[in-house]
Amino acid sequence: MKKILILLFVFTVSTSAYSQIPFRKNHDFGLALSGGSSELNVSLSWKQVHGITENKKFKLGYGLRYNGYLSKDKYYVTAPAELTSGEKGPQVLFIENLNENIDTFSVQRAQHNSINTVIYLEYDFNDKWGLGFNIDAFGIAFGDDVDGKMISSDRPTTANKYEVAKPTSYNLLLISDNDIGMLNSELYGTYNFNDQLSINAGLTFLFTEYTTYNKIDYNFNNDRFRYKSLMGMVSINYKPFNK
Repeated sequence: MKKILILLFVFTVSTSAYSQIPFRKNHDFGLALSGGSSELNVSLSWKQVHGITENKKFKLGYGLRYNGYLSKDKYYVTAPAELTSGEKGPQVLFIENLNENIDTFSVQRAQHNSINTVIYLEYDFNDKWGLGFNIDAFGIAFGDDVDGKMISSDRPTTANKYEVAKPTSYNLLLISDNDIGMLNSELYGTYNFNDQLSINAGLTFLFTEYTTYNKIDYNFNNDRFRYKSLMGMVSINYKPFNK
């Protein structure tokens, strides 16, 4: 599965490079900063969006994004949907968590990196103001190994020990707790200074995930643990070919 996702990622990059020639003026490069309590994410992005309605106000786009995330004193919890909700599929959005299945991986200092393909939806109210949403679709993740403490309220004597983990290697958007790996999404308002320069401000919702080297037997042999971040976000975007 990992090899397939990497090949798809490389294919997307290579084919998009050729497809950009007729749309050169739409190249958009961005730098975003997102922050919350003891956490920070930096994103570097490239995108292209194209009007899909007659008035060109509603736009659909695609792109690539690097995310670099740092945090301290975070609690990662059991990730797979079949454990958190008892089911797989989009219906997990409407199912309450099964707290008895959820254990915690406590990390003092976390560091994650990802490179993902991104889907963009945007709407322009006028030449100056707009609204947008984007979400990572699939890609790869990497970062340093960490030592973290396993915490289980059901088994306090056998848990509360340290495990070594690494960032989950690949990322895949599957809806809610079905998701795998590190995935970023943003909801934002846009202000255009001119045809080249704009700023965005809004919210970042970010999943980061660790995979432990050992499966945790008292957590149904699970090895994936996730942290969900909601952060404020600002970004600056530049279209160098719009002149």
